[in-house]
Amino acid sequence: MLTCIIEYDIDPNNRDAFTQYARAWGQAIPRCGADLIGYFAPHEGSSNLAYGIYNIRSLAEYEAYRARLAADPLGKANYEFARSEKFLLRERRTFVKCVSHPHGDPK
Repeated sequence: MLTCIIEYDIDPNNRDAFTQYARAWGQAIPRCGADLIGYFAPHEGSSNLAYGIYNIRSLAEYEAYRARLAADPLGKANYEFARSEKFLLRERRTFVKCVSHPHGDPK
């Protein structure tokens, strides 16, 4: 299992658009096959960093998931919303693997 962490630099004056974007992914991502942990908007500290975090079985499954997401009506609309509103300034994806699970088990 891999965890994808998407780090967004967002326009701090347009956080409401990011919230709308995140809520749409909250529906589309699970429907398209990833295990969504959540989207996280700035609260305290940095006003421009936000995150989307989900689990996916493998990089091969990630590629298939991305194709489903791009073809999904809500996914298409959300990509277009982000392009038209320009509240996402930068997006970086990192794939990590949990190495402490199960927690406390030395095996």
